[in-house]
Amino acid sequence: MRTIGVLGAGSWGTALAVHLGRLGHDVHLWARDPGVAADIASRRANVVYLPDISLPESVVVTARLPEALDGSELVVSTIPSHGCRVVMREAAAHIRKDATIVSATKGLETETLLRMSEVMAEELGANRPVVVLSGPSFAVEVARERPTVVLAASGDLTATDLVQSEFRGPFFRIYGSTDVIGVEIGGALKNVIAIAAGVVEGLGLGHNALAALITRGLAEITRLACAAGAQRETTAGLSGLGDLVLTCTGSLSRNRHVGVELARGRRLSDVLAGMKMIAEGVNTTRAALALGARYGVELPIATQMAAVLAGESDVRAAVETLMLRRQRAEN
Repeated sequence: MRTIGVLGAGSWGTALAVHLGRLGHDVHLWARDPGVAADIASRRANVVYLPDISLPESVVVTARLPEALDGSELVVSTIPSHGCRVVMREAAAHIRKDATIVSATKGLETETLLRMSEVMAEELGANRPVVVLSGPSFAVEVARERPTVVLAASGDLTATDLVQSEFRGPFFRIYGSTDVIGVEIGGALKNVIAIAAGVVEGLGLGHNALAALITRGLAEITRLACAAGAQRETTAGLSGLGDLVLTCTGSLSRNRHVGVELARGRRLSDVLAGMKMIAEGVNTTRAALALGARYGVELPIATQMAAVLAGESDVRAAVETLMLRRQRAEN
């Protein structure tokens, strides 16, 4: 059994800590807020995100980063994309030199357009093995031991094998991949498409519209991923199509929720203020457009969602603009 540090005590970090603890690993779960850490430790549950899930005895909760990283052979980061760099910079001095880093955050750094594994490489050193964990996985279902299948991607095959072996459980299966670019771009951009899916749901546009959106959204993700150097087949797999379908159709999706509420006429600021968890797609949308501009890739759905999120367009006008675009061959 391993000693594993999990950074971030939101729903995903807590779910992974619970899962790893059930497998018998010694888990250190880090929460930035001392009050939150103390509450989770005393209740043995995260009442904000996963109130009905009890933490295994092997999970220790702390607000001290050095304590969370002490002896950790695997370091799992679930820090939201906007905070990843700061936490990695602070953690760098406390992470074992032989530790494997696992990135479980789906997003892009808005200022630099870097993927999370690239941010980690800058702050922790390019020689550290980083494995990206991604795929269709609602946190609460993982915590409730519902069958879940995800992807571990890294250029370091030994690191990928380690994550596959140490994270696998009776209800948690992990496939391997070397296409880090495709996995991370798929994981980030599906959140943008999910906001649009929420708009479709909120406006009551029907199943035809949703199916079309998911299909064309996948085409949009694939164009950008391939331009950035990914393999086309990756976006048709778990971290692309699989995650896209889940996030666009599942009622537990935060990003879909944002789209639904915008379609109902609520302001973005009010929607976000009422949410406990981060909707990564909101920040990713503008970053995706900037990345598309860098590679000369057209992203029509992301363009319309960016206009809606910025208050420059309403949801009905965005849908109309997409429907009236010039028709062309599908491929």
